Amino acid sequence: MNVKITASPHVRSADSTIKIMWSVVWSLVPVMAASIYFFGPSAILVLLASSAGCLLTERLFGSRPGSLADGSAIITGLLLGLTLPPGFPLWMAFLGGGFGMAFGKIIYGGLGQNIFNPALVGRAFLQAAFPVAITTWPAKTQNWWALQGDNFALPFMSPVVDTATSATPLGNMKFGDDPVITPVLDLFLGTTGGSLGETSALLILIGGLYLAWRGHLNWHIPLSIFVSTFVVSGLFFALGISQFPPLFMLFSGGMMLGAFYMATDMVTSPITNKGCWLFGIGIGFLVVVIRIWGGLPEGVMYAILLMNALVPFINRATQPRLFGTSSKKKKEDGS
Repeated sequence: MNVKITASPHVRSADSTIKIMWSVVWSLVPVMAASIYFFGPSAILVLLASSAGCLLTERLFGSRPGSLADGSAIITGLLLGLTLPPGFPLWMAFLGGGFGMAFGKIIYGGLGQNIFNPALVGRAFLQAAFPVAITTWPAKTQNWWALQGDNFALPFMSPVVDTATSATPLGNMKFGDDPVITPVLDLFLGTTGGSLGETSALLILIGGLYLAWRGHLNWHIPLSIFVSTFVVSGLFFALGISQFPPLFMLFSGGMMLGAFYMATDMVTSPITNKGCWLFGIGIGFLVVVIRIWGGLPEGVMYAILLMNALVPFINRATQPRLFGTSSKKKKEDGS
């Protein structure tokens, strides 16, 4: 009888990194289709530009041969593109994709080594470098084929938006002269202005539930984010501190996309369920605080990045006690 001896672990899964990554990509297809339906060719161009920046950077500087095949670069590009306005200049989207891959992933050693979500690193760079362009929201037009803004602005030249602009639901609530609460149904279906990923909370929810059913994300994270956001914003709203109703907080902005697709990144989120609860609660709390008192209407990006930085400490604090060991730290002298 032949006995095969292998190193641990001996429990194997049918899922691989490549399968999980491409499963996430396929779950994003309905979300991208909705953004294209609402914003026309501009959505396609922005998604292609941000993805091209990620793929080219991975191809040139990736630490592993054939790393493009694992799907991590295309996910970063698509998620970054979904956080951008439809009229965003393409050269900026490309630059953001390259920056996110280089300084959010490759600089740490590649897949599995990064501390922060690469798509949000790219988005944070664009927010700091091009604050006007990334907060310019062209109004929707009846002509599907019309570009939503100055997508083809020349590199390092100021884009010229020759179409009417409009505020996002969050921006209108926070800075509008006559704030109007956007109906929850419109937010849920996506018939509002905003970034490409604000198109439909319904489709994002369906994609997130699919990934949770497949076991490709830890459902404790989005659930804890939603519970924390709802409870904290509801409390502030009831006390008259905030003008944002709880359901508006949940379905507006990048909340749904961030909760299901960015906060759940396996590399940058906690490894224990207790840690995931703490992680999600922290994100929800920070989102509410930033949206109410911050200088920008949105807070999902900064909330996730801040909690990404705390993940090593959360993992250390929530590690279960090893069987047969004392929960109290023994003194070095053995007493």
